[in-house]
Amino acid sequence: SNLISWNRVVLLHGPPGTGKTSLCKALAQKLSIRLSNRYSYGQFVEINSHSLFSKWFSESGKLVTKMFQKIQQLIDDKQALVFVLIDEVESLTAARNASQAGTEPSDAIRVVNSVLTQLDQIKRHPNVVILTTSNVTEKIDLAFVDRADIKQYIGPPSVEGIFNIYLSCLEELMKCQIVYPRQQLLTMFELETMGFRESNVTELSLVLRNIAIKSKGFSGRALRKLPFLAHALFVKTPTVALEKFLDAMDLAVDKQIEERDNLVNCL
Repeated sequence: SNLISWNRVVLLHGPPGTGKTSLCKALAQKLSIRLSNRYSYGQFVEINSHSLFSKWFSESGKLVTKMFQKIQQLIDDKQALVFVLIDEVESLTAARNASQAGTEPSDAIRVVNSVLTQLDQIKRHPNVVILTTSNVTEKIDLAFVDRADIKQYIGPPSVEGIFNIYLSCLEELMKCQIVYPRQQLLTMFELETMGFRESNVTELSLVLRNIAIKSKGFSGRALRKLPFLAHALFVKTPTVALEKFLDAMDLAVDKQIEERDNLVNCL
């Protein structure tokens, strides 16, 4: 471990709403299952970075140390696989050169130093994994970035991913009979197998694919919200046919694009 080492730190970065936090939680669950022959149970600790900052000078660094001491107590149980999720890690590991330039309070340096020191101390334990996420990687201290073993960019969903998100939403709406009567929608794989040829069987699924293509660039959070917006803004009845609901979704996508462009122009 002195010659070849790793810190068990994962950094997922990318734009907001792309599922970084959800992916961390899923990864923790998957690893707990995969390593169940070695560890009896898993512990998941989610850290609220903002709660570790104090108005009192030098208190923030002490709060960080205290937090890691509590994590250390969990790690001491060798039967437990401990996952620590630090969401928006840039709050705790803000670049120290900004503090030196005077644009950040000097207490921020103490916080970063404390986090880095604690990470170096717990890396000797084999039963802990640090999962971190960030929306603004340029704000993170390079010393922390250097400690991350895996630095993975998580971007917006692909067209196939968007199609699958919409498909799962529509299946749920049909199950709840908001979209009624129930009609069969094909998966992207099935459409691809049929060469995306238009027929009575593929017609509605191809409409959904076109909506997915138009939605490229939307975050996962925006995509999950879109069927709700379609129903709220463009459907006037308690139940609606699938064909009409797809028309409403198409209009909702156009509205989201228009709102986004207006916001960009204002900024």
